[in-house]
Amino acid sequence: QVQLVESGGGLVQAGGSLRLSCVGSGPTFSRRSMSWFRQAPGKEREFVAAISWIDYVTYYGDSAKGRFTISRDNAKNTLYLQMNDLKTEDTAVYLCASFREELSFGDLARLSVYGWWGQGTQVTVSS
Repeated sequence: QVQLVESGGGLVQAGGSLRLSCVGSGPTFSRRSMSWFRQAPGKEREFVAAISWIDYVTYYGDSAKGRFTISRDNAKNTLYLQMNDLKTEDTAVYLCASFREELSFGDLARLSVYGWWGQGTQVTVSS
């Protein structure tokens, strides 16, 4: 079983930065690829970024490319999302997710490949 807890959200002005964290429990964190998603009111959950369990291969959704950086520290069971140059359209609840299968990295935007989700952290970007 994996439990995920996000933190680091808040209110920031457009052009500002935030760093989100997601702490995972359980001994399998280092063997599972991890991702960030976001969901704005009335919209579908959107893939933001993913990082593999090994070699730390990263992949980004179009909205995150060039502005966001995903990283992880397996020694601390922690996933990060550094968000720079934030825009009002980045306003959403940000959720971290863990792959259902260990040692897997694919179909990143498909919600069914994820077995565990955090409760989310709110990011609000003002103009």
